[in-house]
Amino acid sequence: MVASGIRLEIRLFAVLRERFGTDSLPIEVADGATVGDLRDLLSRLYPDSAEILARTAFALGEDYADDEARLTNGVTVALIPPVSGGSGLIVVTHDQLDAEEATRLVRADDDGAVCVFLGVVRNHNDGKQVSHLEYEAFPEMAEKQLAQIAEEAARRFDVDRVALHHRIGRLEVGEVSLVAAVSAQHRGASFDACHWAVDTLKARVPIWKKEVGPDGEEWLEGTAVGIETAG
Repeated sequence: MVASGIRLEIRLFAVLRERFGTDSLPIEVADGATVGDLRDLLSRLYPDSAEILARTAFALGEDYADDEARLTNGVTVALIPPVSGGSGLIVVTHDQLDAEEATRLVRADDDGAVCVFLGVVRNHNDGKQVSHLEYEAFPEMAEKQLAQIAEEAARRFDVDRVALHHRIGRLEVGEVSLVAAVSAQHRGASFDACHWAVDTLKARVPIWKKEVGPDGEEWLEGTAVGIETAG
């Protein structure tokens, strides 16, 4: 922080509140600083949160502001991390998923590869016919876990952006339940990060699946949520 300048009060929500360990953060920036300067400063002060800060929206008072907006003394700055709803990198929704939208969200001109995975409802499982699946979630916690997985994948595999979109509710055979999209400079990293993220979300995220078919219905169990198995 600088010795003198503009004094700000930063409000933090959701994953950023947990990362920073507070819902309100006083900070001081240089005279003439912009939202972009504040974003850069916070990324330096909190390097573990730099990836999510890069895709966080900033609001001055109650209005969204771009990186060129000037900061003024005493203004309240709200940091709005990505939210669900079909246009963010992390989505839990009843709506149909759009793989092209997820791809668009992660693509950038400095990337040479985008890996996209689709989870699709199939018509059989373990020798039994499947009519449809029903997905249920603890949505607030699911979104939080998906965001943490995306951020961890970005750090672990040095990729640029990760989108994880999961659908809940009733899904028919052939419908898409999951879209995972990863952009990176090189294809190997995008493949590895996508594979790891999909495997990890199945073990961590509180989303449950009920299989329905001619022989009845059954909740399918996997690895206990939040518990990672060895090997």
